[in-house]
Amino acid sequence: MSALAEILFGGLFQGSLYAMMAVGLALVWTTIGVFNFSHGVFMMLGAYIAWQLVELGLPAMIAFPIAVVVMAGVGWILQASVVRPLIGRPNIVLVVVITTLAAGSLIENGALTIWGPRSKQIPALIAGNTTIGGVGVSLHQIAIIVITPLILAALWMFLNRTRLGLALRAVAQNEDASHLVGLNVTALYGLAFAIAASLAGLAGIFMGGYRFMSPVMGSDPLLKALIVVVFGGISSISGPIFAAYLIGFFEAACSYYFGLYWTPALLFGVLILTLMVRPEGIFASRSRGLA
Repeated sequence: MSALAEILFGGLFQGSLYAMMAVGLALVWTTIGVFNFSHGVFMMLGAYIAWQLVELGLPAMIAFPIAVVVMAGVGWILQASVVRPLIGRPNIVLVVVITTLAAGSLIENGALTIWGPRSKQIPALIAGNTTIGGVGVSLHQIAIIVITPLILAALWMFLNRTRLGLALRAVAQNEDASHLVGLNVTALYGLAFAIAASLAGLAGIFMGGYRFMSPVMGSDPLLKALIVVVFGGISSISGPIFAAYLIGFFEAACSYYFGLYWTPALLFGVLILTLMVRPEGIFASRSRGLA
């Protein structure tokens, strides 16, 4: 029973973090058609900004939302500075990969210069521990498991029930038609990046509450998020959400039965098999959109 509980809890927890990261990647891809390789740095920066605000004396429940809003601004600025000028150019996907990698490296080294290499940790959402099925877990992790689906559901409601969300979906489905009906496509590009950055920053805050932070803390989650979007399909946001939890359970099971050493190799085996059998992703839809 304890083994099953450990795998289920680990899968839900890891899947929640992967879903937050993967949805941001998918949102940018479906809207603009580019990969943002600075997405992992957004995660790190959100955690560090939250830590700095707490150090300045703000209560955690005030500092965390402010950090998320700041990260939305960072995402908007990065889109306007290194992505928007390249839209419409040949080989934009490859060029944006290079520019976002460069921007991510600049931000990462800036964080190292400002905050130093020493590990840091921000307050947990809820302090304390409990036992579930014979497995000791923190209340912080339980809070993340509960909060993440609510955030993803709110995002789905935004995309499907609001005029702004429907405008984003329209741009994702047909950019030319969106221009013709008068939508401000440039502003919607910035909004997609802002939402993605805020989700990544929130994932960083979640991670920083139970694990020590470092300027390179976003590298591994970015890699896992890429595996998730390839496995689930990047043409929508629902596919990566389902895939995130499946990958989370798979990783938790592999870690329990085969150890941490073999888990990355098995994950990449799943990635390679998916690309060979169904390169568009297991849950991919036939057309690009945000459903």
